[in-house]
Amino acid sequence: MGRLVAVGLLGIALALLGERLLALRNRLKASREVESVDLPHCHLIKGIEAGSEDIDILPNGLAFFSVGLKFPGLHSFAPDKPGGILMMDLKEEKPRARELRISRGFDLASFNPHGISTFIDNEFKNTVEIFKFEEAENSLLHLKTVKHELLPSVNDITAVGPAHFYATNDHYFSDPFLKYLETYLNLHWANVVYYSPNEVKVVAEGFDSANGINISPDDKYIYVADILAHEIHVLEKHTNMNLTQLKVLELDTLVDNLSIDPSSGDIWVGCHPNGQKLFVYDPNNPPSSEVLRIQNILSEKPTVTTVYANNGSVLQGSSVASVYDGKLLIGTLYHRALYCEL
Repeated sequence: MGRLVAVGLLGIALALLGERLLALRNRLKASREVESVDLPHCHLIKGIEAGSEDIDILPNGLAFFSVGLKFPGLHSFAPDKPGGILMMDLKEEKPRARELRISRGFDLASFNPHGISTFIDNEFKNTVEIFKFEEAENSLLHLKTVKHELLPSVNDITAVGPAHFYATNDHYFSDPFLKYLETYLNLHWANVVYYSPNEVKVVAEGFDSANGINISPDDKYIYVADILAHEIHVLEKHTNMNLTQLKVLELDTLVDNLSIDPSSGDIWVGCHPNGQKLFVYDPNNPPSSEVLRIQNILSEKPTVTTVYANNGSVLQGSSVASVYDGKLLIGTLYHRALYCEL
């Protein structure tokens, strides 16, 4: 009798394991392939060889890249090189990426940037690093390291003031093994946190894996990408900085970072059509890239357009797409970066 019970329990455990593996494959879009959508005027950006995970562009055309991300389980083309911040002036006739010097005293050897956001101030072991860009010297002055118990696994931030920001925690745990266990079990413990020097609080929760985050041009709405749920959440921002969910846009891809066109309010998204290829890297079958443009997201039927798609032959693992004055920058988790004239 005891043996029969043991066999029965083993059978149930194996069935649950199989169900979880199948569910994870579906969430990673393991069987999806992409049809190429090419842009005619594109070239790879010289000097970016090992990832440009996030990009943010100032109104004056200065683009900032966070580069060199290393994450447990992901491939790296430069595993021994620390991360950095690059800048490109999109108003130049032939823009090129330049690495910015960071002020002395900052631990550059352990720098592993994941997500970047800029805020214009006319006055001036998961952490958020706050820098001041000194344009005259093309350098970064390190101002502050932000640590807090409500920020255990920060993925991305969107700045709403000097040292004020919303941040996504893509997991509840900071330990890599527990992160993957959390993902495997699909616990929906990820959240969005509002941080200021005077107050830190959870303002939205219940995400599968909260990833990219950005704010509408009128500062009324916060957009959050839930990468494993294949969704973009539209959250209304209130005067007390709390958020309430307004709507959810479902997509057929893993949505990573979100960029906003300040002139139109369109959302540009770097996506992973087949997320499993990110974690099981095969140079003969590399991760694909996909860029979506979302227009009128507040309407009943937003317009979703595939602007660019590639099977990995040119660009692998697109994580962000940012536009400025007819120019498009596409960054990746650990590969190259693309500059296009639209």
